[in-house]
Amino acid sequence: MQLVKNFGLKYRFEILVSAILIALFLLLRFYKIMSLPIFTDEAIYVRWSQIARQDASWRFISLTDGKQPMFIWIAMNLMRFVKDPLLAGRLVSVLAGFFSMIGLFMLGREIFKNRYIGLISAALYLLFPFALVYDRMALYDSLVGTFAVWSLYFGVILVRKLRSDMSFVLGMILGGGILTKTSGFFSIYLMPFTLLLFDFSKQKLSSRFLRWVGLFALSAALAYGYYSILRLSPFFHIINEKNALFVYAFKEWLMHPFTYLYSNFSGLWNWFITYMSWPIFLIIILSFLINFKFLKEKLLLLSWFLVPFIALVFFGKTIYPRFIFFMTLFLLPPAAFSIYEIYTRIRIKLAGILIILAFLVVFLRTDYFILNDFKNAPIANPDLSQYINGWSAGAGVKESVDFFKQQAQNQKIYIGTEGTFGLMPASYEIYLIDNPNITIRGYWPINDTLPKESLDFAKKIPSFFVFYQPQHIIIPSNFPLKLISEFREGKSNYFFRVYQITAQK
Repeated sequence: MQLVKNFGLKYRFEILVSAILIALFLLLRFYKIMSLPIFTDEAIYVRWSQIARQDASWRFISLTDGKQPMFIWIAMNLMRFVKDPLLAGRLVSVLAGFFSMIGLFMLGREIFKNRYIGLISAALYLLFPFALVYDRMALYDSLVGTFAVWSLYFGVILVRKLRSDMSFVLGMILGGGILTKTSGFFSIYLMPFTLLLFDFSKQKLSSRFLRWVGLFALSAALAYGYYSILRLSPFFHIINEKNALFVYAFKEWLMHPFTYLYSNFSGLWNWFITYMSWPIFLIIILSFLINFKFLKEKLLLLSWFLVPFIALVFFGKTIYPRFIFFMTLFLLPPAAFSIYEIYTRIRIKLAGILIILAFLVVFLRTDYFILNDFKNAPIANPDLSQYINGWSAGAGVKESVDFFKQQAQNQKIYIGTEGTFGLMPASYEIYLIDNPNITIRGYWPINDTLPKESLDFAKKIPSFFVFYQPQHIIIPSNFPLKLISEFREGKSNYFFRVYQITAQK
């Protein structure tokens, strides 16, 4: 008991700050967490999680679209305790973000041998707009970031202490990363950069280096061993096919090595600066100039950002801002290092606090909009378009689900949807598939007439049809439809519309 008391007294400041960070994290991540409409990919992942939970033979269902299943496995277990499936999916990212914040504390403390820099790293993650967006969505990317941060942390421990137990832990974390997303392989490929922290001055250099090689090889072998479980699925090959949609294979890249270099760099750089902000970017650069200590450590962190960023610039085919999220996390500890140095060097502490707040004002402003006015948030344009201001956002899904539940209380109804994969019909299947009074059908493409099956249903029971994609901004006048409700997608000219089919019986 006395030992616990002494520990509390010694670290009471750190305990207090940690408690505040945890409380703020929960507040920022849960505040209006369901206010953002369901996004297309969220609908897919949540529906997969439902199916995997209900049928063990479909635990690898995500491989049917070339996606690794770790997110699905976690979400399906959370659904045992959380009633709303979408909330369960978003909780995966909340939990992932929480562990990322802890991981950045551990990483910053270990890298710079300073627990205050660790706390500042965690605080920066707490306020990082990129993290605030993705920690609140049922997408893979927060989980990717978590495994990446902890991979580097245990990689640093391994290279400094050469402990076999750390090798086993690192192997599990690397395995978790590559079971989440293909970009998790970067954590394996980048691990040799941790040799920047290898102590080449100690005796028995060769034996210690060979020990690191052996321990890292064991970690990598374990990771690939965990990954090989995916080969049990007949859909394993689809992963490579899906990857080819987003990155160029080397042979394909050689045909046009620099054709897309400028456009890729321009887009990625713009998204990076938009989320990171110029003030924080400047103090990241300042970390190399304000103090020349820990140069190798800073270069290690920079390499874990720069190498995957450059790889995406060269090989990216179809790219989105979320692809760079995990790599930006490694720049937060250098920013924390600069903040710590600035604060400790300024004699008037109030002035130091004001200077630090000046660097963070862009973060704070962006966070406010993300939480309260997402459609006008100063974040990357593709994210605004996809998640709130475009047809792929699900404005109207919640309201229409409530409407259909009401309609189906005492009668059978039919719902036809534009699309067979994605937001529709997945978002309706999430909430309505178990209702015996509701029949859901997806159709694609829909050209000059409504599907015959829809018209046949309309002759028997109340029938509805949902349009939301760009090609049907204007519904053909010959469609026998009566508008029930429409919802604007953010501030765009796209609408989510629910119609009743008025075909004659």
